[in-house]
Amino acid sequence: MTFEENYSAEIAALFQRFPSVQNASFDEAYKPGLGRMEAFDALLGHPHRSYRTIHVAGTNGKGSVANMLASALSACGLRVGLFTSPHILDFRERMRVAAPGTMPAELVPKEYVLDFILRWKETFEKLELSFFEITTAMAFQWFEDEKVDVAVIEVGLGGRLDSTNIITPDLSIVTSIGLDHCDLLGHSLEQIAREKAGIFKPGVPALAGEILPETLPVFTARAMETDSDFYIASDEFPPLWERHEDILERMDLQGKVQEKNLRTVLTALGILGIQDPAVEDGIVHTAARMGFHGRWERISTQPDVLCDIGHNAAALHYNFAQLEGLLEEGTYSSLIIVYGIMADKELDPILPLMPRNATYIFTTPRTRRALPAAAILKRYAAYLQQEGAPTDRLYTCDSVRDAVRMAVRLASQTWNDEGKPLIYIGGSTFAVAEAVPCFLANRQG
Repeated sequence: MTFEENYSAEIAALFQRFPSVQNASFDEAYKPGLGRMEAFDALLGHPHRSYRTIHVAGTNGKGSVANMLASALSACGLRVGLFTSPHILDFRERMRVAAPGTMPAELVPKEYVLDFILRWKETFEKLELSFFEITTAMAFQWFEDEKVDVAVIEVGLGGRLDSTNIITPDLSIVTSIGLDHCDLLGHSLEQIAREKAGIFKPGVPALAGEILPETLPVFTARAMETDSDFYIASDEFPPLWERHEDILERMDLQGKVQEKNLRTVLTALGILGIQDPAVEDGIVHTAARMGFHGRWERISTQPDVLCDIGHNAAALHYNFAQLEGLLEEGTYSSLIIVYGIMADKELDPILPLMPRNATYIFTTPRTRRALPAAAILKRYAAYLQQEGAPTDRLYTCDSVRDAVRMAVRLASQTWNDEGKPLIYIGGSTFAVAEAVPCFLANRQG
């Protein structure tokens, strides 16, 4: 068996034996609690204690904030580890190291992944670890072996009981609070905020990207309990904020929501005492430096195709409004949306946000968690009928690849000297992950 065959077999076995939310339900994959992780961490020798950490939680924005922080710190001359989830195309996307300077971040090598799995696979079984606990521990160990100065650690789910919560960071960040994963985290903003504020540690500064009337008392109470200095980014005027409009215009992350994320990042850097002028360049080139994908990302220009993994109402509010703005200002003459969603997501609050002037191709990503395309169409059509709106531009394709092909075909029919169509692919990480390879050949060519 070749190395590639051995690596592929072990990764496949890891996914099968220890279910991930990318191929199983949250009930199957999610194992709350820190006991198993603490036991494995002890066997590894507590690798995360050898470098500084920044901990990032939140309903939305935590991936962008984590990547922007890592990119800025790397630009300032630090060797930076970054742990995020989920991945889009390659399992190794979860773990990156960005060296000082401008070189793109490196993914964890396949050789390292295979060696870690083979060395510890019996322990995985003995401790009954989850897939996320295994990947978290692997990242912590790799960062120590790579001698990083600091690691930015994104929470997987929630915060209080997340396997990443064994660290004691230099700064704890909660980007936003919204109603998502309610069955696991609670059915109110207060309950969800309590879970995410669980990453606040004694004496460690804590930062909220934004607050709501329901969440502010939760954050302030937790900060008092942990004797943590508490900051609210939306109330701060951090270094470089006077230049935020120029920075936003030049950033390679172009979603409208990035203004809020930028303020959180600049506030975080201010709390950490980072005042290097290279911060700006690091933030502006976050996607390029960190290999960050799936956030308002243009994956084709013939036709123009944008993809975004935003999947709940809070995220899609920004995305759909930005799409409608592109039509209103005349940048595009028509909009085609390829949309898939997981069955465990709340669709009802999303329906009113969906642009009425778009053609929809509902699709079913290859995961048992996916809501069938026909079910999405039925619910959106019923909503439109209730609103007295037409339903003649709704289609289904059970395969994401077929949905992409149909979108490109429809776009070609409306693409002429007087009009330019836009395709948007979103609603789920899984839909984006299956769509991106359809365009890779053109991008690489």
